[in-house]
Amino acid sequence: MATKREPTARQLRLATELRRLRDAAGLSAREAAASLGVNSVQISQIELATSGVSEQRLRRMAAIYGCADEGLIGGLVAMATDRSRGWWEEDRGQVDTEFLDLAELEHHAKYRQDVEILHIPGLLQTEAYAHALFSYVNPTISENVVERWVQHRMKRRTIIERADPTPYIAIIHEAALRIRVSDRTAARGQLSRILGFSEAPHITVRVIPFDLDGFGGAGSAMSYAGGAVPQLDTVVRDAPFRAGFINDEDQLHQFRTLFHKLEDASLSPHRSRDFIHTLTKEL
Repeated sequence: MATKREPTARQLRLATELRRLRDAAGLSAREAAASLGVNSVQISQIELATSGVSEQRLRRMAAIYGCADEGLIGGLVAMATDRSRGWWEEDRGQVDTEFLDLAELEHHAKYRQDVEILHIPGLLQTEAYAHALFSYVNPTISENVVERWVQHRMKRRTIIERADPTPYIAIIHEAALRIRVSDRTAARGQLSRILGFSEAPHITVRVIPFDLDGFGGAGSAMSYAGGAVPQLDTVVRDAPFRAGFINDEDQLHQFRTLFHKLEDASLSPHRSRDFIHTLTKEL
């Protein structure tokens, strides 16, 4: 018998939001189950993402929980009823689950934002840059595994290259632009790739220069994915050998505020392109 697959980050997020709605309503799982005409085990399974939920049942749950936010309900319905298999499913078992969760998250995002201090954002990386980065950080990993990771990262660019691209803002510190994870040729190619993407109307690249006074955001790297409504936004933060998915409302507010602060501190898109042009000439 096949082993049941672990729930994805998207499925876990749906479960978390339904539990939050129940908690906000002041109902126990047993009370919610009685109102729905089911047993409490079914509520627990839905809230643990071990069982799916139909649109009809989800809307009944929202009504019982007193949620009248149609935007939020619609976003949850979309998460619950989407049965499409994205390109990342072809890589299941070939790359880490967190890679797949990030690809799924940004595929459904209304917009994407990145802040990077030491590395080029994944969506903007060249194959040469990604290969050098993965190889350095994971020195014991085989070449075949590194290549699978690189190709998976390249396929993530679909969201900014497709016919209906996702709006994208990348804030990159000068340190990330100057650090050579490979050689001079690869560095030049990487900067050229960023410049090429920055010309697209749906992509904004902004640079934080070294000579900015009062910059205390060295630990501010983040990936921000906009949900159907702000309550469904997600922040992804990298940690050694693991990525953390953050969806607490207070924390999301803090990250939004931080992003806007960093955006205000960065160079304009036009000055940022000039800045990167200058760095390219130095190589």
